Amino acid sequence: MRYAIVIERAANTYSAYVPDLPGCIATGTTVQETHAQILSAIAVHMDGLYADGMGVPEPQALVGYVEA
Repeated sequence: MRYAIVIERAANTYSAYVPDLPGCIATGTTVQETHAQILSAIAVHMDGLYADGMGVPEPQALVGYVEA
C-alpha cells in the first residue's frame, strides 16, 4: 500500500504524520531523519493494528500541489 506522508517544519525540528493512520507521527532534526522516522513509525503502527486484531486502513488521502 502507498500512504501519503506530510512533513512540516517547526521552529528547530521537523514533524511528520500520515493522514490515513491517525496517531502515526514522527519527528527529526532534518527532513531525511524525519522521513526515516515516519517510515519506522508506520511499521510500528501497522504492527500494533495487527496485534490488536484490527485491519490496516486502505489509503484514502489525495496529495497535490497548487501554485499560489
